[in-house]
Amino acid sequence: MAVNDECKLKFFELKAKRNHRFIVFKIDEQIQQVTVEKVGSPEETYDDFTNSLPANECRYAVFDFDFTTEENVQKSKIFFIAWAPDTSRVRSKMVYASSKDRFKRELDGIQVELQATDPSEMSLDIIKGRAI
Repeated sequence: MAVNDECKLKFFELKAKRNHRFIVFKIDEQIQQVTVEKVGSPEETYDDFTNSLPANECRYAVFDFDFTTEENVQKSKIFFIAWAPDTSRVRSKMVYASSKDRFKRELDGIQVELQATDPSEMSLDIIKGRAI
């Protein structure tokens, strides 16, 4: 599975420049390549992010989560989310599952990985719990 250069470029902008809150990636099965589907601006929220994931299609996504520690320190963690809803096609789930590790290696700087098949598996509470 090839990775479009735009994927790496947008991820670098999110990680180093903090130009984006999230990025949603899609596998284009016709050309066998991971491409950028949507980029969220820094003002967008976690709800905006979850609403941009299709209800019955797989996606990869990266979310830059800002939080405050118990010591009152501002921090941020970059989450990699493999979204594979139960209602998606079996073939699609297989393609995304088999390509995930290779794609993740292209994105240097992922701090937390999450696998979700249902919105409840990636609720804001779960994200907060994994960040700390």
